[in-house]
Amino acid sequence: MGLRLEHELIAAVDLGSNSFRLQVGQVRGNQIYELDGIKEAVRLGAGLGPDKQLDGASQLRALTALSRFGERLRGFPPEAVRAVATNALRVAKNGASFLVQAEAALGFPIEVIAGREEARLIYLGVAHSLPNPRKQQLIVDIGGGSTEFIIGRNFKPLRLESLYMGCVSYSLRFFPNGHVDRKAFREAEIAAGNELQTIVQAYRETGWQTAVGSSGTARAIADLLELNGLSEQGITRTGLDRLIEMLENVGNVHHLRIDGLRADRMPVLCGGLAIMSAVFNAFELEHMEFSDGALRLGVLYDLLGRSHHDDLREATVKHFTRRYDVDQAQAQRIEATALGLLRQIMPAANDPENTDAQFLSWAARLHEVGISVAHSSYHKHSAYILENADMPGFSKRDQARLAHLVLGHRGKLERVQPLARDPVEWLLIFCLRTAVVLHRARDSQPLPPLTANATPKSYQLHVPEGWLLDVPLTAAALEEEARQWSGLGVNLKIREQG
Repeated sequence: MGLRLEHELIAAVDLGSNSFRLQVGQVRGNQIYELDGIKEAVRLGAGLGPDKQLDGASQLRALTALSRFGERLRGFPPEAVRAVATNALRVAKNGASFLVQAEAALGFPIEVIAGREEARLIYLGVAHSLPNPRKQQLIVDIGGGSTEFIIGRNFKPLRLESLYMGCVSYSLRFFPNGHVDRKAFREAEIAAGNELQTIVQAYRETGWQTAVGSSGTARAIADLLELNGLSEQGITRTGLDRLIEMLENVGNVHHLRIDGLRADRMPVLCGGLAIMSAVFNAFELEHMEFSDGALRLGVLYDLLGRSHHDDLREATVKHFTRRYDVDQAQAQRIEATALGLLRQIMPAANDPENTDAQFLSWAARLHEVGISVAHSSYHKHSAYILENADMPGFSKRDQARLAHLVLGHRGKLERVQPLARDPVEWLLIFCLRTAVVLHRARDSQPLPPLTANATPKSYQLHVPEGWLLDVPLTAAALEEEARQWSGLGVNLKIREQG
């Protein structure tokens, strides 16, 4: 069920590469008022070795933090909490096994989101905290493992990019043990500048009126500059140069004695500062404001939008059907029949908010996007597109689930066997496959009344007596379906009834 009540409590969990954050907010109308927040300096990205494996110490820090968050979230309904993970878990080769433990510690599912989806959510959070979102703004969010760049106006992002550089990774790479000198800063700035060259020209062409920094690195730099008289407000080019000079003079970040330098920020300050300096150089900035809005606030507003039936995933599906020139009439026929079968077998799917029914609907509407690549084996092309394309609003796990359903809508079921993990997943595939077979003619002829039911090891489809004689192609296709399911140890029975 969706969030329908005024004053409902909702929560966002942000598993960043440097810090884990929990934000609890209260819904009032279309606004969210922040009530409570917890931050844990986990530095998950620092636990990534050269082999891209998370080490035991970083996993332990993460699980300890998530257990604390889980205690705070005890009693929250599942639909009121959204947890997202960013770059460290995007690249960790043992991320999947760690996520099992992480979800158990937190008590809620965790989505690993793509870089551009992270950028979109960051902009959503920043836009809701800006004094004048009508201005065209450049947003820069330096995280632990990646940096997001967004140009947007009002609540609409115009450009979204995520670059693989962050305060944790750069601090470890260029400033080991906090050592600082001019050469190290220069090397770090050059490396960041090379990354930035891939986006700078396009961003300059789009243009912006003001530059805004968000999240921990921007806040830390702005605080240091303001508290020590290096800048009157926000981040400035002159202030950055003076702070870098101070660090180079002391030789190690741990020897720096200035107001506002927190112990948890010290190990990652140099990397973040080098990236920020490179950003100022590449975009020719003189001044940057700071915004309190960030990923976790964007997650809260995205969660609120879903509950108010403004789900971005729905808009993304509509965009994809247009972009890939999907046969809308056929997709609607498949969707209606597949959902009709699911609702007979699983009554919970009659709830408009039922997640399984939503995914079946999206899969039915998108199952033919791969025809735009080639008709032969188009289901494989469809699955590849859905798993790898940028799909705003969908997590990587969401996209993988869509891809699995679509891959299974035709062809050999044995290909899908390693992917489908539970009986509900198989049920959705059964409904989608059956609908595709029944609408093979791609015409507007209505189907006769059909009923379906299921047990853990069998599906039954009941058709009117004599109907199969009138549709021999469909009858043969249903016989082939029975053989495919039999190969998995599932009994599909087609029964005629008078």
